[in-house]
Amino acid sequence: MIDERLHVHILHAPPRHAFDTLLDAIDKRIDVSIGPDVPRDTAVLVAGRPSPEQLDASPQLRTLIIPYAGVPDATRKLLLAEHSGLEVYNLHHNAAAAAEIALALLLAAAKTLIPVDRRFREHDWRSRYEGAPTLLLDGKRALILGLGAIGTRIAAACHALGMKVTAIRAHQELPHPEFAVVHGPQDLHRLLPCADALLIAIPLTDQSLGLIGERELSALPSHAILVNVARGPIVVEEALYRALVERRIGAAGIDVWYRYPETPEQRASAPPSRFPFNELENVVMSPHRGGAFHLEELEGEKNGGTRRNTQCACPVRVDLRSRRSRRWILRGPSRACRFEPIAQVSATKTGSRDQSKCGMR
Repeated sequence: MIDERLHVHILHAPPRHAFDTLLDAIDKRIDVSIGPDVPRDTAVLVAGRPSPEQLDASPQLRTLIIPYAGVPDATRKLLLAEHSGLEVYNLHHNAAAAAEIALALLLAAAKTLIPVDRRFREHDWRSRYEGAPTLLLDGKRALILGLGAIGTRIAAACHALGMKVTAIRAHQELPHPEFAVVHGPQDLHRLLPCADALLIAIPLTDQSLGLIGERELSALPSHAILVNVARGPIVVEEALYRALVERRIGAAGIDVWYRYPETPEQRASAPPSRFPFNELENVVMSPHRGGAFHLEELEGEKNGGTRRNTQCACPVRVDLRSRRSRRWILRGPSRACRFEPIAQVSATKTGSRDQSKCGMR
């Protein structure tokens, strides 16, 4: 229970209906304000990219809530350099949407769906009779980087398709689906040659920046599919483009990029990379739709819960150094906020693979 009033300040105003939902859900002793100027009594700041001045504005500030998944790189660096004592949380309200995009990209890439669709719109049936590159996923191995809210859903979807699921996560001791074989980051290079699909769902940090580069892409089988719904720079931009051009991997499905529009005017014609991925038939491109922008039912859940879920998408602690998490939940008749720990929910390129050498079952 909250023994005294708590001031929460939201930097950018949510939609009116979502804000009303939020006010109905929280304890009445929580005062909420909105706007670019942070009051001096703010204890909790809700903002994705606060400026140094905004973080310094309140001597009482102890918590930053980032209202979406991930931590922007500039924010993370600012916090580590000048505000390492702040507790930082983010939201996983978009986990279902991001996992669904990952699955869509995987299936579209595996079945060469986009080129086939484009040709068939011109009444070209040859892909049926002469074939098109296709990877049957049933019985294949999915290697998932990250087993948090998004990665766990991706794992379940791959398992439902009949795939064998292996995952890499920093904390192997945390609970995980019984169908998944979980390894630590140190096993990445041993597992890559066994992966028919590599699906990336980890946050961008100093450790994950450029994690998948020339060496890692070359270790994948030549038919492997790479799917990235995390952050673009986790995969080295040029290395990925070259691997696709030279067909050293089978295909890729990409939802996260290296360049983004900086103004509304640029949104209609902003290349997402300095390389022409758009000219390649073995890549499926999506403009970062896994964030569930404008998906009303998830936007409502982010701001306090909807009929789809009686409990809101609660903030999850982001330890910028250790990655262990805990969730800010609403409890009791008054739904007062408190903190509670949670568990976040070798072979040749073409030959047969010895699973025992890969450390898989």
